[in-house]
Amino acid sequence: MPRTRSLAFSELKIGILAVAAIIIAAFVIFTLGGQGGFFWQRYYLKARFPNAAGLKSGAPVRVAGVEVGSVSNLEFVGAQVDVTFSVSKDSRSRITDHSKATLGTLGLLGQSTVDITASAAGRPVPEWGYIPTIPAPAFADLTATANQGLEQAGALLQDLRTGRGTVGQLFTNDELYKELDRFLAAAQDVTVNLNRGRGTIGALMTDRAAYDRLDASLRNLQQITASINAGEGTLGKFLHDEQMAGSFKSTAANVDALTGRLNRGEGSAGKFLTDATLFNRINSISARLDDLTTKLNAGEGTAGQLLKNREMYDNLNSAVNELKGLIADIRKDPKKYLNVKVSIF
Repeated sequence: MPRTRSLAFSELKIGILAVAAIIIAAFVIFTLGGQGGFFWQRYYLKARFPNAAGLKSGAPVRVAGVEVGSVSNLEFVGAQVDVTFSVSKDSRSRITDHSKATLGTLGLLGQSTVDITASAAGRPVPEWGYIPTIPAPAFADLTATANQGLEQAGALLQDLRTGRGTVGQLFTNDELYKELDRFLAAAQDVTVNLNRGRGTIGALMTDRAAYDRLDASLRNLQQITASINAGEGTLGKFLHDEQMAGSFKSTAANVDALTGRLNRGEGSAGKFLTDATLFNRINSISARLDDLTTKLNAGEGTAGQLLKNREMYDNLNSAVNELKGLIADIRKDPKKYLNVKVSIF
């Protein structure tokens, strides 16, 4: 009998341990479900959506794409839906009143999720507090957008078939196609000529001597630019020599002063530019000279007759010649012409 009681007590201990193990395993599985840790490591938040979009209890809750909890309950509040979910207390500092909650999916048609944006600013949302939400685009909106895109693509294909636009003309207009073909042929000819070294650019591409000459010219230009930058030569000194710049500035100042004096009417040139009396006198003299020239050209007066009258010119020329002859005879025989008699009564 003592042996029988000992076996019964051992079996009882085994049963107790098995039941305890099952209870502990169930507790661990229950408390660790939803990636939230033990119940004392989680806290509850809420978000109100106009449409749950197929969200169910147990759906994952993500902060910045990292799963931190799960949905625990959904209930109607009027025409809207309150979503209650538990999250890890480690993420409390990242869920603030600046965060936003929206409904997402795991893939295009996967399980619905609650996505929360992380924020380092603001104050943490207290337990059972509401997180501001952002309306999620409904699947119907996505369908409508896709349908609209397909309609636009169909309209584009129809325009291409009817020859609208440049691309449509290219598909339907034979003349445009021929012009494009001729343009491509001409471009090919130009490329062939360049490869054969024809023309200036072709020679530059294929003739080493032409390239060397161009390279030498560029090097000379570089040397000239370097000399100018170094202040060498007249141009370089003009750009860099302070003394020359001062002289140029002084000359400009003198020209400016001279221009000012002319504008103020100082000096003969200034009076000529600004004094109307002097201008009128010169104008009057010019008018008289013009009148005198006109009279001379018309043959008026002695001088005009001398210029225009050939007979008067010939007579005057003859008188001068006779006077020259008379003077010459007087020089040869003064007594013949200068006979002075002195008589005293």
